Amino acid sequence: MCGRFALFTPVSELTNKVGAVMPEREIHPRYNVAPGTWVASIRQASEDSAPTLEEMWWGFRPSWAKGKGTQPINARVETVATNNYFKSAFAKHRCLVLADGWYEWIKNSSPKQPHYLCRRDREPLYFAAVYAERDDGGLGCAILTEQARGSAADVHDRMPLILDDDSLEHWLAPDLTHKETIHSMVRHIDAGLVEHWSVSTAVNKPSEGQGDELINPL
Repeated sequence: MCGRFALFTPVSELTNKVGAVMPEREIHPRYNVAPGTWVASIRQASEDSAPTLEEMWWGFRPSWAKGKGTQPINARVETVATNNYFKSAFAKHRCLVLADGWYEWIKNSSPKQPHYLCRRDREPLYFAAVYAERDDGGLGCAILTEQARGSAADVHDRMPLILDDDSLEHWLAPDLTHKETIHSMVRHIDAGLVEHWSVSTAVNKPSEGQGDELINPL
């Protein structure tokens, strides 16, 4: 799964790759982004518009659920295109969630031992995600996950679906709606690019801080 991540690279650097329009408001670095908060995302609302950087609520509950549906933070890549809760968003409302790395916890560790996972070259990450309009008119998203690959599998059996640079525009393109076409045009990054290390258990509680010390190796 993906239940916590960090974003500290200036978002202006991340938006350049897809030509996204920046908001007027500054987005500050965060080292412990938790579900149920606003996250920096890129979406393309229509074929005639440029991609835009927007903040979305990390929790997916479409307005048609009328406040009664679940509010998942993740969607499985294996079923997102066919699951009734997500399939419309997969076809029409795909987005990118921006990150530098994410956290996972070693199973059966006590206290729960977090690891920080990121690219070996420290390049930022683009998580594939889907979004929908919420009851309050805002946008809520869920990050796609896949079977863990490479060294990420040492920590957890799932990992976020991280797209390579050539897939970003295809993933955002509103005119791509057919699931087989989307799958054929989108690729994840090479598993060998990911590394990880153990970090402080202070990550376990988002209230304990947002400083860069959270990603320092133990």
